[in-house]
Amino acid sequence: MVASGVWADAIPLETAHNLKEVGSGSRTMKQELQRIGYLGKMDASYKAMPLGAHFELHIEQGPHLEANRQKIGVVQGVQAYRWHTITVQGQDCHTGTTALPHRSDALLTAAKLILRSHTLAAKYAALASTGILSLTPGSVNTVPGTVTFSLDIRAPSDETLMAMEAEMKEEFARLAKGESLLEGEVMGRGCSVGWTLDAPSKAVLFDEGCVHEVEMACQNAFGPGWQQMTSKMTSGAAIQLTSKPPPSAPTGHDSVFTARRCPTSMIFVPCRNGVSHNPAEYCAPADCANGAQVLMGSVLGYDRRRRA
Repeated sequence: MVASGVWADAIPLETAHNLKEVGSGSRTMKQELQRIGYLGKMDASYKAMPLGAHFELHIEQGPHLEANRQKIGVVQGVQAYRWHTITVQGQDCHTGTTALPHRSDALLTAAKLILRSHTLAAKYAALASTGILSLTPGSVNTVPGTVTFSLDIRAPSDETLMAMEAEMKEEFARLAKGESLLEGEVMGRGCSVGWTLDAPSKAVLFDEGCVHEVEMACQNAFGPGWQQMTSKMTSGAAIQLTSKPPPSAPTGHDSVFTARRCPTSMIFVPCRNGVSHNPAEYCAPADCANGAQVLMGSVLGYDRRRRA
């Protein structure tokens, strides 16, 4: 998404060029682009390289299409999300000489906060996830004094996301003080909680004309039963033909940025077991072909409409 963010004037070029490689290396993106001869001379900008429209074909990155034996996801928007780093500050102490009432256990508190993020996400029909957790000092016989963890929260609308975040902040502060003890739990001395916003992204609705062309391409590809073979997705949630709660469509695609500058839509195809960003990621050849067919039909249909 870095390149599309630069193109859409959402990410400064200098910021993108100065991004460093993951891990312990120090090479920058600009250095690597120069090394492989891809730095280029033309401005990476929607002004220098405008698009008439943008259609993105992608695996679903979830299990919905496969589970419902559907072929295409007609995506009308993507979720809002906010990535935070949560810092829980307690006090290091010896595990053998510090009684439970005298502890300020950052890890125990962090565990409660992560669990509460899950229950609040369920309350708001949203999502909350933690993928990174680190603690110090990292000793078998020392109660951790500092814990940081990532908090990825997502919702179909900006309003829902912000309401959930506001309640999380209230609940996290309350839990860190030692309130709402579990049955049999001993109250300690409490901890403090800090929030750092790392990456916000507002909900995006795609262009109705582009979405319409995707639907027409599905109709042409699959015939009279096309609606049973497809799943609409609006504001990050799939509208199913059953009464089950709809799953959320993933966010974090180039289309999030292109939608700021040109008509945009996305097309999803099934992936095995919903697995993504993993060596086991797989999309069957037939599903790849269906996606390519719908993509071509969408582009041609939109182009005909532009020329009319």
